[in-house]
Amino acid sequence: MSIQAATTEQLQEFLDQHPAWESSNGKLHREYRFNSFTEAFAFMTRVALVAEKNDHHPEWCNIYNRVIVDLVTHEAQAITQRDFVLAQAMDAFC
Repeated sequence: MSIQAATTEQLQEFLDQHPAWESSNGKLHREYRFNSFTEAFAFMTRVALVAEKNDHHPEWCNIYNRVIVDLVTHEAQAITQRDFVLAQAMDAFC
């Protein structure tokens, strides 16, 4: 079964409901800021466990108290429902 790309309407609905996220270069993009490196790293650890469980891993980097995230489903070469679910899980940790 192939993974379907989100429609333009689905993407816009997600972005309307989650204004901290944006669509950039075909990916969901967000930057999180924390009070310290330790908080940023703890966030990444929590997300890593969810990502591994769902076999859906973010493109991300950590710079001191920031975590910069891009989500895309590589199998579909597009944003999919899997990206929406992971984005919401990430937001729940903040």
